[in-house]
Amino acid sequence: MDNHPRCCIAGGGPAGMVLGLLLARAGVKVVVLEKHLDFLRDFRGDTVHPSTLEVLHELGLLDAFLQRPHDRVDQLRATFEGQGFPVADFTHLPSYSKFLVLMPQWEFLDFMCEEARRYPGFELWTDAEAIGLLQDNGRVNGVRVRRGARGPGSPAGGKPQEVELHASLVVAADGRHSTLRDAAALPHISYGAPIDVLWMRIPKQPGDPDATAGHIAGGHFLVTLNRGDYWQCAFVIPKGGHDALQQRGIGAFHAEIAKVAPFMQDRLPQALPDWNAVKLLEVMVDRLESWACKGMLCIGDAAHAMSPVGGVGINLAVQDAVAAANLLAASLAGTATDKQIDTLLPQLQRRREWPVRVTQAAQRMVQDRVLMPVLGGKVNTKVGHVPWPLRLLSRWPMLRRLPARAVGLGVRPEHVKSPRA
Repeated sequence: MDNHPRCCIAGGGPAGMVLGLLLARAGVKVVVLEKHLDFLRDFRGDTVHPSTLEVLHELGLLDAFLQRPHDRVDQLRATFEGQGFPVADFTHLPSYSKFLVLMPQWEFLDFMCEEARRYPGFELWTDAEAIGLLQDNGRVNGVRVRRGARGPGSPAGGKPQEVELHASLVVAADGRHSTLRDAAALPHISYGAPIDVLWMRIPKQPGDPDATAGHIAGGHFLVTLNRGDYWQCAFVIPKGGHDALQQRGIGAFHAEIAKVAPFMQDRLPQALPDWNAVKLLEVMVDRLESWACKGMLCIGDAAHAMSPVGGVGINLAVQDAVAAANLLAASLAGTATDKQIDTLLPQLQRRREWPVRVTQAAQRMVQDRVLMPVLGGKVNTKVGHVPWPLRLLSRWPMLRRLPARAVGLGVRPEHVKSPRA
């Protein structure tokens, strides 16, 4: 166990694991902290975008990655009052992989960890939660870590203990409720969000549609992600509407899902017997005013919490990690002083803030102009009426390349430029 790595990354999600791999590949001694015992948590983002597949291709890992269980998505579709429409076509993207992959996030993270462990400088600490910062003369120089809080299967044998982990650079990749960014008192801009999302699993049955899709009907919006033998579903509700929905009872919730996805109706009582089978994601959209301070850098949701619109949060997190490695790997692998490292940190925000701003603005527009009118019953659902964007996308196939580009590659996709030791 190395208590003095060159870099400590708090958070074993997509941003943390990709950055850990890239730094270890460059010869940097790096420790990644994952507060859980493993990666096995459901209802995490499962979309691996073409931009991330491009990164894996550039690393020579794509073929091995695609050996993991996954579903390939060449197009995205939507249904409006039971009528299907094509929305996005990935097959024309200017990238090596012209498709999107649906893969349980634990598979993605386990793959990245397996590859990172091929390099001697990489360590993953599980059941290890960053709970505070260590500082020296106003500069962050490490973290306080709680280990063993998750049970007897933990490395500490179920006996919680605190340890100090010193590092030249601390990277906060610990999510939208980041402990480290709060400890550093980094101010942020919050845009709020008018929606929340309920996640659930519904078994698939013969005769179900195969495509991952969004469904609009009866004042409701439901996203169904094809996970092989079951659907992972996201049901959009107005912000703060969860309690009122629960008070109406689980049967009323079944009826609302059946309005938008009638093919699921018969299996809902067994799939969702009570509210314990439904998980609430409280949507938030925010962005740090400054992504760094002396000795610490924030990336992914710790720097900018994204709306689930488009499923691009993972995409942004991975792009941050690639850009951070491009910027810092050579210096961390070499003899750069702490002061020299600190001078580099603001450059990441200058590189990545514009893509984040553009993406968040687009997400907020979709929330306000598409989702809220649907949930508020302000969309014309008369027979024969179809919203004009769906009509255009259905009639002109070339237009489907635009949402595919926005979702699949995003704004300013990054490419691997960090060295390999």
